Amino acid sequence: METREIRLKRLRMRAWHRGIKEMDLILGGWADAHLAGADDATLDAFEAVLAEADQDLYRWVTGQAEAPAALRPFLGRLSEGIGGAA
Repeated sequence: METREIRLKRLRMRAWHRGIKEMDLILGGWADAHLAGADDATLDAFEAVLAEADQDLYRWVTGQAEAPAALRPFLGRLSEGIGGAA
């Protein structure tokens, strides 16, 4: 079974090593600012977001396209960090 520490490291690595730099900055920045204090439900939501394609995520986070309903709550939190500190 994966420990919390290993899960956090894995999620941080996935967040910072995306296909496009913009998503590295958005997801990695959020991970650095929030992962350590996140509860399991938040980690699950973040992991679901990480499973999506970068091009889709970028359009959803920037409001260019509507995100799937299941991802909207977390993407709203993620979008709040774009304009300033994550």
